[in-house]
Amino acid sequence: MKPVQSKTLRTILYRAGEWEGRSTAVISEQPVTLTVNNEIWLTFMCTPSDLKALAVGFLYNEEIIQTLDEVASVGECADGSNIDVWLNHAVKKPQNWIKTSGCSGGETSLQKEQLPESQVKAKNGWVLPAKRVGELVELLGERQNLYKLSGGVHTSALSDGGKILIVAEDIGRHNTLDKLAGRCILERLNPTRRILLTTGRVSSEMIQKAGRMGASLVISRTSPTSLSVQMAEKLGITLIGYAKRDRYTIYTHAGRILLATDGEKIYSEVR
Repeated sequence: MKPVQSKTLRTILYRAGEWEGRSTAVISEQPVTLTVNNEIWLTFMCTPSDLKALAVGFLYNEEIIQTLDEVASVGECADGSNIDVWLNHAVKKPQNWIKTSGCSGGETSLQKEQLPESQVKAKNGWVLPAKRVGELVELLGERQNLYKLSGGVHTSALSDGGKILIVAEDIGRHNTLDKLAGRCILERLNPTRRILLTTGRVSSEMIQKAGRMGASLVISRTSPTSLSVQMAEKLGITLIGYAKRDRYTIYTHAGRILLATDGEKIYSEVR
């Protein structure tokens, strides 16, 4: 049976002192086991969509693989309970998984106090008009198809600054970034400018994944954590939180955002 992203349940609504029977869409959550080279690694708690991308993106963000050429095959069970990845080389399963923050109960083998050696500081070679930040947030909202149907889901997207390139939705905000990374690899998508948009809180592991994906700018509709701000500063990532149409807060590397009303003036970076 093919997994579904949401289910319709019969519920009871209380409103103005009266009961009302109704049908309600509820976001799907299910365990999905990741098998690598015929060895069980872990179990994702996720929304059963883009599962191949989730697996490949997770292995990439964990620095297990670097390119698609290392992946021999990716198979998905018919019921979505297992993703089977075969690599072209032997790989050692991490012994210690660190429980990440968030409702999805994500896991990583990378220490948050240390930045992966492969992550280089983002280049400050381009800027984004200040108004474009709000416009991108609105575009993200327009692409929240599963959220509009059922609610209870995070949405993240990759943009080149002009348009939304790909979108991922999941109960876990960390899963959305793995799905984006996986789709980039599987679809061989390699934009020069990479902006990550998300509806979820930006934690240190979110910035870690963003850095691994080569994003120079991360925009969230909600807040960052203190450690994510520190990590973004080190990685050269412009981190924006509480982003709405005409209002947002820049936490790091503000020099990448251009305020058009000041002519060609670019704000100095936040220290």
